[in-house]
Amino acid sequence: MLAQKLETLKDYLASLESVAVAFSSGVDSTLLLKVAHDVLGDKAIAVTASSLSFPQRELDEAKKFCDLNHITQVICESEELEIDGFKSNPKNRCYLCKKELFTKILAIAREHNIANVVEGSNLDDLGDYRPGLQAIEELGIKSPLRFAGLSKSDVRELSRQLNLPTWDKPSFACLASRFVYGEMISEEKLKMVGAAEQLLSEMGFKQYRVRIHGKLARIEIMPEDFTRMLQPETREKIYDSLKALGFSYVSLDLKGYRTGSMNEELEKK
Repeated sequence: MLAQKLETLKDYLASLESVAVAFSSGVDSTLLLKVAHDVLGDKAIAVTASSLSFPQRELDEAKKFCDLNHITQVICESEELEIDGFKSNPKNRCYLCKKELFTKILAIAREHNIANVVEGSNLDDLGDYRPGLQAIEELGIKSPLRFAGLSKSDVRELSRQLNLPTWDKPSFACLASRFVYGEMISEEKLKMVGAAEQLLSEMGFKQYRVRIHGKLARIEIMPEDFTRMLQPETREKIYDSLKALGFSYVSLDLKGYRTGSMNEELEKK
């Protein structure tokens, strides 16, 4: 079954003839880029966004993967804070961002004589509130993983089989997703969130989010990591570090990590 999905993915990519892959170094886009390059060779290029909402560690990983696999990569400067309406963080923030970013990627594709732009959403992405997918559809961006019927677990298993370093990489979303809808997004706060999450990464936590509510940091980690988080030395280091970054309060979300937790308020309305 999974082998057939992979063949469907390969056949679909071959039919596109040339592709620019929106590449973030995440689990999904890494698999998509790998298979696209295997199928199309130099007719598959990577386009990676560089912005305040995309941590440097992710950009570095994207560059490293392309270098190791001899894949042409274009870095696209994309500053979301300059998009009209983005800073006020409306419910369609992701739509505004994706529309601007993929418009730029389409232009890059044309400059490189690439016929199609593809992105890495999978079947499971259809189950959450994702206005960005609307922008993707409007611009005619292709979604090969969804076309091939691949779920998130399928993507991870295929990545493992292909020896990709991302097969067990924690999921990631842009730092703007850490803000409650309606709260102003600023460069200062993006840097606060980015630095806070970098600290958790350096301390060995694998799956985490630092959600920002004004000057309060709401930390989400896996429930099995609660015990370690609450060890006095660890707890005090995180508290002191986040206070130094500018947070007035530091809290631990007792439900633990989950994707799209900022969308939970939308579901109540």
